[in-house]
Amino acid sequence: MSEISRADVEHLAALAHISMTDDELGKMAGELAVIVDSVKTVGRAVGDDVEATSHPIPLTNVFREDKVGETFTAEQSLLNAPDAEDGRFKVPAILDQE
Repeated sequence: MSEISRADVEHLAALAHISMTDDELGKMAGELAVIVDSVKTVGRAVGDDVEATSHPIPLTNVFREDKVGETFTAEQSLLNAPDAEDGRFKVPAILDQE
């Protein structure tokens, strides 16, 4: 079993700004040791004969080819705009001008 002391848990709790009682510190030390041992078990399962993967199923690109289609002119784009100025959309200011 991994060696995670009560002092280690107390230090981690202080770093995370978590207040814990003495009973909680002792219990958490045991629980963290079990978690660390579980992670070590997974690490031992991987061997040189196991290929590393990022996804269990091979992925392929499902996007269509990017083709330029019909585009609007600036005038057409601004035709239904509620407000426009100098060939651009005019929108209410959200920041104070300095």
